[in-house]
Amino acid sequence: MRVTIFGTGYVGLVTGTCLAEVGNEVVCVDVDAAKIARLKAGEIPIYEPGLEPLVRSNHADGYLAFTTDAAAAIEHAQVIFIAVGTPPDEDGSADLSHVLAVARTIGGALSRHTVIVNKSTVPVGTADAVRAAIAAELAARGSAVEFDVVSNPEFLKEGNAVQDFMRPDRIVIGAESERAIEVIRSLYAPFNRNHERIVLMDVRSAELTKYAANAMLATKISFMNEMANIAEKVGADIEHVRRGIGSDPRIGYHFIYPGIGYGGSCFPKDVRALEHTARAHGYESRVLQAVEAVNTRQKHKLFGLVERHFDAALQGRTFALWGLAFKPNTDDMREAPSLALLEALWNAGARVRAYDPEAATETRRIFGERPDLHLCERPYDALQDADALIVATEWKAFRSPDFERIAGMLRERVIFDGRNIYQPATVEAAGLAYYGIGRGRSVAHPA
Repeated sequence: MRVTIFGTGYVGLVTGTCLAEVGNEVVCVDVDAAKIARLKAGEIPIYEPGLEPLVRSNHADGYLAFTTDAAAAIEHAQVIFIAVGTPPDEDGSADLSHVLAVARTIGGALSRHTVIVNKSTVPVGTADAVRAAIAAELAARGSAVEFDVVSNPEFLKEGNAVQDFMRPDRIVIGAESERAIEVIRSLYAPFNRNHERIVLMDVRSAELTKYAANAMLATKISFMNEMANIAEKVGADIEHVRRGIGSDPRIGYHFIYPGIGYGGSCFPKDVRALEHTARAHGYESRVLQAVEAVNTRQKHKLFGLVERHFDAALQGRTFALWGLAFKPNTDDMREAPSLALLEALWNAGARVRAYDPEAATETRRIFGERPDLHLCERPYDALQDADALIVATEWKAFRSPDFERIAGMLRERVIFDGRNIYQPATVEAAGLAYYGIGRGRSVAHPA
């Protein structure tokens, strides 16, 4: 099929590339001419495993094109995906200005029946607003072109997005038009071969499904962080508890890892947006409010442990920090727990030597050059002249370090493990004090 994608961010670029990979003719549109130029040159603006070679090969083979010419891209398409950003407003609601701007652009250039697909994460009722915006532009032109609006939310995990698109758990389609349903079924047929993955529903249910999925996963994370904090108070080890409850198939092991809170472009924004939607319809969602409140508090957990260990005397100290991205296999630092930690350490007068396999460039973009932050090229470089090691992201490269080497480099011989990736006994056997999340230790001691 001939497909046009509005937006070359995370969702748009992955969607367009994967659709091109199975033989569709895809055009990706963006208003950012510099980004389009970089994409044409094979430069990928995000880090996502497996994406770059697919972009380059499909662009070279003519299946994937990039342009700023919206009118030509609309004329090209049988199906148009809207995959632009929906950043949060100050009140927590999703900002739909970019989505509706694209809808008006489509309405101003549409010349034949086209299926318009909302791929962006949007509040319930957005498809109606998109439909109205397109219809208004068509009416202003005196045009009677037919079109359909479909909701097809994305369920891509950063760090595994290509695999998630190529082998989806489910393909949610919200539509009322049989004509549109058949078009989208055909488009997704290559991803729906060995068993039925398409879940058909009405548009509003599809819009809510995306928010409900992210809110459920965020709830599991916040719940486990609450349990971890309780475990610490009562002297239990949350890792034993996690295995105990995860073995129950009604609960499972996914998303029950305690830590220092969730971040990224989805969970924080979507929980707030769903809570705002509930309020806008006269309903107070106490669960969603609690999920967000727990997560906000948990992002300060590591700093609290550091401050307690050093009796709040952090002025002039240096801390090694492993991990800056909000999760492994991405360079995304949006609402990353590391941001709250960095600010707290700096406000206390400390310096930070940090290492992340992918997020150093993004960190420089956010903070610029500053004397209390040194970004290192290798993990052990961060330990040089450091008082303690803090682990904020569970990259694989951090999972099996040389603890004796760490002990020999740190001034205070203490590790603060924000992701519980180490066994306390192993760390302590190397002569290091260990602090984890909910490990039943109100005060850590070296072995």
